[in-house]
Amino acid sequence: MNFPEQAAQLPQPYAGSLTDSFATLPQRTTAPQSWMVRVTDAKYHWYDLIAGFAEKPDIRDPIGRYMRRMQFELEATAEKRHLFFAVTRPRVRFDIAGVVQWGFFSLKLTLPLLTGAEETKESITVELKVPFAATMKKPTVILTENFISLNWGGLVEVFSVHDLLQTYAHTLKLPSKVSYVGQTRDPDGRLGKGRLGAMHKLRAQYGLDYDILILVLGMEVEVNCAEGDPAALPHNEYALPADILHAERMDAIEAALIRYFEGSAPQLRPLDERKARAERLTAVQVANHLAQYTIDLELPEAGFYNALSSEFVSSAKRHLLSCFIADGQAQVASMPLPAPAKGSKS
Repeated sequence: MNFPEQAAQLPQPYAGSLTDSFATLPQRTTAPQSWMVRVTDAKYHWYDLIAGFAEKPDIRDPIGRYMRRMQFELEATAEKRHLFFAVTRPRVRFDIAGVVQWGFFSLKLTLPLLTGAEETKESITVELKVPFAATMKKPTVILTENFISLNWGGLVEVFSVHDLLQTYAHTLKLPSKVSYVGQTRDPDGRLGKGRLGAMHKLRAQYGLDYDILILVLGMEVEVNCAEGDPAALPHNEYALPADILHAERMDAIEAALIRYFEGSAPQLRPLDERKARAERLTAVQVANHLAQYTIDLELPEAGFYNALSSEFVSSAKRHLLSCFIADGQAQVASMPLPAPAKGSKS
């Protein structure tokens, strides 16, 4: 599918008129602020399947329903101020010419895989659980390159190959590399439609030897300020002021994660985007009297896809970052992780 090149969605302040500025602009505090940022939820989507839609999937088919549901979920994020990572992983497919093996007297299922550009033969073993609506003790298995369908009689379960690798333990060395950081909020919903220009460039850069996943992140910000969190002021609880404050916080967090994962000169960022972001960050820093912010990047419920790396960052399940804004740029430094509490599992 070919789409005309479109510029990236740039961070923008709320553009209200003079007559409604009092009603829309948030009330501010004057004391310095520091923020503690954490991930509240994380969800992977296999972007290549969405970007490759030629037509709407047939919802009468179980795989079609799976793909359509995934597309709906990603399109719905266009209404929300979430962050997303474009995560690249070496190509992996089910080996439809391989042998599917069942364990003796169990629901352990061994599935053949092809990994990497060389299509190296591998396998993964999963132990299935019988769904409530099943009418068969053991399902019929159908493999395609991308999906496994389990027909239990009363229902059909569908999983992508990445669903299984994310859910079940395995020994495959397939790193998750963050190659692009963005925000989901977009009136045109280009991400969910496979029409974001930066993603086309990323796909062209990595070729067909890699899969691209979208990791959508919900974030929460805990504000430390002598005058309290501005978002808690009665006026700022209204929708528009609250959205402005939330947008400022997401822009600052996004800029820090771009700097951390993409480096100081991101290849996929044109000059006009960098200039606009620098102006925006300066305004955000001044408006919030933002002295410093810490990002604790640890993915909840991401299974075996919870370790992230990039060209500039070593793979880790948790990244703790100390950040501040200076001269329109997000400055980021890694912090040592705290020692685990006694009795806790590290």
